[in-house]
This record gives sequence, structure tokens and C-alpha cells, in this order.
Amino acid sequence: MSQSAITVSRIDLDRIEALLERLPAAEADKLQALRAELDRADVVEPADMPPHIVTMNSTVVFEDESDGEKLTLTLVYPAGAGASGTVSIFAPVGSALLGLARGQHIDWPMPDGRKRRLKVLEITYQPEAAGHLHR
Repeated sequence: MSQSAITVSRIDLDRIEALLERLPAAEADKLQALRAELDRADVVEPADMPPHIVTMNSTVVFEDESDGEKLTLTLVYPAGAGASGTVSIFAPVGSALLGLARGQHIDWPMPDGRKRRLKVLEITYQPEAAGHLHR
């Protein structure tokens, strides 16, 4: 994982932590990497969120540097996952994307032990930048 702290909005942090607290222990244990990222995150008010940072409900174009595959995904809460083009914050790639800036990389461990190196190419929609501060 990258050594620099991620940036998250206060609202996103509060909502994600509330979801984590309601999970069964076995499921919550699988999300320790996400919890660790949140614990060291720089937290900002939604109105102060830089527009080049991936936040919840952002639509992101990123590249898997191992195979050059480009994906466009919207980072959603678990209840919104499952629709085409969405990824849950609780999925490994979703956790990896939260708080990254355009151009940043992250090495994220996959369930099979390999790591995926992801690079954020573009954020085509960010709620905060669009003025949707309380989605």
C-alpha cells in the first residue's frame, strides 16, 4: 500500500465506520486493511474536498498496471453494489480506490495473495466537486 495517508470526507468516514460497526465480527475482520486506511486518513469537510480525490459515489477511470486493463467504476456503499459499473467500498478494489488522488498508485492485496497495482487516471464525477455535499 502507499505510505501517504488518504483523504476522506467527514461524512464518508462517519458512514463507513457506522457500516463497519454493524458487520458480524468475521466479516469485519476481512476489512482490517480498510479500517487501517481510515484510521490514518486525513479527514476534511465535504465542502473542502479537493476535486482530484476519489470519494464515495465518485466515478473513477483507473488502470490495472499488470495488464493495462482500464475500468470505469462508481464507488458505492454495499447497499448500492451489484449494479453494473459499481464497486462496493467493502470490495478490495473499492477499498483501494477510496481517498486516492488522480495519478496515484496503490498496491492492493487480492484474496489469492497477489497484489494489483492500480492507477487512478481520471475522476469523471465527484459528488463534492459537483456540489452534492450530503448525498
